[in-house]
Amino acid sequence: MMVSEQPIYVTKHGLAELENELETLRKVKRPQTIEQMQEAKNNGDWMDQTEYMLIEAELAFLDGRIHELQHALDHAQLISPGNDDDIVNIGETVTLQNSDGEIEKYTIVGKAEADPSEGYISNESPLGQALLNHLVGDEIVVHAPVGEIQYRVLAVAPRQRNRSAT
Repeated sequence: MMVSEQPIYVTKHGLAELENELETLRKVKRPQTIEQMQEAKNNGDWMDQTEYMLIEAELAFLDGRIHELQHALDHAQLISPGNDDDIVNIGETVTLQNSDGEIEKYTIVGKAEADPSEGYISNESPLGQALLNHLVGDEIVVHAPVGEIQYRVLAVAPRQRNRSAT
């Protein structure tokens, strides 16, 4: 049975970040790690060296991340913010007010770009799904693991460039 691959939505900015990270891992970090591995191996009985095992684990992590990034790039579908300033779309920054009156701001991105601690939420997250295609002024209910959370959409704007380049 053939598995159908879902597209991974990315903005132009996010695509560049993924490409840069992949290039850095392939051309800088992986070769450095292999060199460190050779040095540790040449320092005697490499089978007993904790240092060698840590470097080996780091290489496995890098290879996994390289594979993950390549998969994301292979399935990337470039998106751009919509033209309607009042409708929430992927690639746009949304200002919300929760039921406690607190103001929150999130940028909706594809899962490959998501970083909730920086305000970048996936279109596949409960909040991201609930926000898509809503209008400024709409009230939404998010069904999150912690329960239902109510928000009002206050504003929609093109993605804000507040994330530092990697």
